[in-house]
Amino acid sequence: MKARPKALLALEDGTVFQGRSIGASGSTSGEIVFNTSHCGYQEILTDPSYCRQIVVMSFPLIGNYSFEVEDQESERIQVAGFAVTESAGITSSSGSSLNLHEYLERNGVVGIENIDTRAVVRHVRSKGAMRAVISALYEEQKSLIERAKSIPPMKGSNLVDEVCSYPSREYLQVNAGGRIPIALMDFGAKQSIINSLIQRDCKVMIFSARTSAEEILKSKPAGIILSNGPGDPAALNEIISEIKKFIGKLPIFGICLGHQLLALAANANTYKLPFGHRGGNHPVIDLKTNSISITSQNHGFAVDEESLPKNVEATERNLYDGTNEGISLTNTPAFSVQYHPEARPGPRESAKQFDKFLKMVKEFNHA
Repeated sequence: MKARPKALLALEDGTVFQGRSIGASGSTSGEIVFNTSHCGYQEILTDPSYCRQIVVMSFPLIGNYSFEVEDQESERIQVAGFAVTESAGITSSSGSSLNLHEYLERNGVVGIENIDTRAVVRHVRSKGAMRAVISALYEEQKSLIERAKSIPPMKGSNLVDEVCSYPSREYLQVNAGGRIPIALMDFGAKQSIINSLIQRDCKVMIFSARTSAEEILKSKPAGIILSNGPGDPAALNEIISEIKKFIGKLPIFGICLGHQLLALAANANTYKLPFGHRGGNHPVIDLKTNSISITSQNHGFAVDEESLPKNVEATERNLYDGTNEGISLTNTPAFSVQYHPEARPGPRESAKQFDKFLKMVKEFNHA
């Protein structure tokens, strides 16, 4: 195998890690974040919520099983860059013969391996998520650090329009024969959310993030899903204004970014976390039943629980750091969760949230 060129991972605070290039040649930049999942790397790579982010995998060996079309969460790789300790050269599955290097290369994504990713994780946990550059172009470290400092910060960034570029006032209908018409506002929706609804006999109508509430209501949905997505929720003022128009008119279920947007539409606040939550092992407690679920998460912002108005109650909380993981509006059928109930990758015990939503839809439409 031909030796791959050296590569550098340079952070805006001046920290530099040296490794080997994988994937496409060249350089890339973005906010550096880490994911603690042991598997599900294809789902992570193709999750639109990772737009403009360099993802560091804390598990040391990545790429030891094949890449399958059905495992993708969107049509392409969404991460800005990928960092691993070791990329497996041989896959053990009978599916695609592509290894991680080839998969990244085919998709034009720059990556780096042979670095101590756990050291990177400890650094980011200590110093916070920051801007970074991966380069295999033999550039000087100083110039890479300066380039990292010039990247637009994630706070204040609207990235939804970057991952949802199809025209407004049009929608894609999936599972046309489904009995329950559900509108999904697509802010960067994962395919697994759509699949979870299809499995529950839903006709899913996928609307562009910029579609007006008036246009969506014309399709006569029985309920609405606010999807996951990238960037700062507080930068989406026009979308928040449209979500407000749904409150009280039909049941609402928000997921991840959708959770934050529902909170903002209900006049609460959000804030940026120091290093976010990304992985498949986050314990969350239900504040009513005291039951605990292990959840899959991917977010860098959170709802400020202290800012919740009187008609919004906190329903779940993260047991790692006490941050909010769920809200419910007390005077109308609307709720949301910060984690990913579709659980790709991750444990599936939170899939019950889709059943909770559809029960709410049934009760609302038969009241």
